[in-house]
Amino acid sequence: MDVTISLVPETIMEIGEFPITNTFLMTVVVSVGIIIGSFIFSKRQKLVPRGFQNVAEYVLESLLGLVDGVTGNRKQSRRFFPIVATIFIFVIFSNWIGLLPGMGTVGVEQIHHGEEILVSFIRSPSADLNMTAAIAIFAVIAAQVMGIAAIGMRKYAGKFFVSPFKKPYFIGTFVGLLEIISEFAKMISFSFRLFGNIFAGEVLLLVMLALVPLFVPLPFLFLEVFVGFIQALVFAMLTLVFFKMAAEAH
Repeated sequence: MDVTISLVPETIMEIGEFPITNTFLMTVVVSVGIIIGSFIFSKRQKLVPRGFQNVAEYVLESLLGLVDGVTGNRKQSRRFFPIVATIFIFVIFSNWIGLLPGMGTVGVEQIHHGEEILVSFIRSPSADLNMTAAIAIFAVIAAQVMGIAAIGMRKYAGKFFVSPFKKPYFIGTFVGLLEIISEFAKMISFSFRLFGNIFAGEVLLLVMLALVPLFVPLPFLFLEVFVGFIQALVFAMLTLVFFKMAAEAH
């Protein structure tokens, strides 16, 4: 029985005509885990933090410090922080869940083209272009909302739609068109950057596990833990930069 490497997520089962893929399953697991963990954390907060609360507060304070470093404005940081922190937490757990024991070995047996293969239950949601594109689209749309809320609809639209008869003639209109194109380019670059890094890491681990199952894959596993953290941080920080740029006039 072989383990396949598929660019698209594999279907584990179907509910009616709705396919349940391994990345969809892991997305649900990550989302439910974050929701339950946040609920428990909110109910067990103490004035003098201990244990997990210390770790959680340290992470959140560090993130808020990074946000302050970009915005230079605590009021603006508080406005951006919930979305930026949520994206960071969701993406980092989405990246790391694909490294759990059982990746490539625990799954369901299926017949494809007359050959029996193993479809793994565990695959990182970030290794699915659908998921990375969804977060990218949300981040870019949220940036537009933040920009409109910060400087008003008229000023924000003025970044993109400039009269060709306003000096310097046609230059403003051309720059506005480039700005519109850049907003769509952000979605594409966001999507493929995260997808490419995480998918490549999973392929590397699967290949190493198939060639040398014991000990040798460990350095690559630790490398992917680091890469998963860096990719989540980059995604969150770029989202923050887009928010800050959108909230500024020309």
